[in-house]
Amino acid sequence: MADLTLYFDSACPLCRREMSRLRRWDRAGCLAFVDMSTPGFDPAPLGVTLAAMNAELHGLRADGAMLVGTDAILEAYTLAGRRWLVWPLRLRLLRPMLASAYRSLARNRYRVSRWIGLGAAHQACNGDSCKIYFGDHHGT
Repeated sequence: MADLTLYFDSACPLCRREMSRLRRWDRAGCLAFVDMSTPGFDPAPLGVTLAAMNAELHGLRADGAMLVGTDAILEAYTLAGRRWLVWPLRLRLLRPMLASAYRSLARNRYRVSRWIGLGAAHQACNGDSCKIYFGDHHGT
């Protein structure tokens, strides 16, 4: 069993790129990846909703602890041997500001993906269901 299982949205170009990068860096095999956008994915056994998982990265540690947002990022990058990339997340004074910035990025990940040239998809979530749109939809 992996030290950390990351639940990610492969329909998001930015998310897909970051998970691919973590896979390459994880030479010790500490990380596992689960694509939440696959048909039939059910978050219920994890005790969270799909909407919550789509709002922030979730990572399940081997000991059963669920890490969310910047905690999951910090753990993933550390296990992948890239602790130095996330050193600001270790600074107590910066954590609240960085966590807020991350939540904003996660909420707008489809728009950000498009802005940085990774793709034109974006997502609309309502409750526990999400739809992926391509191009300009609903004025976004």
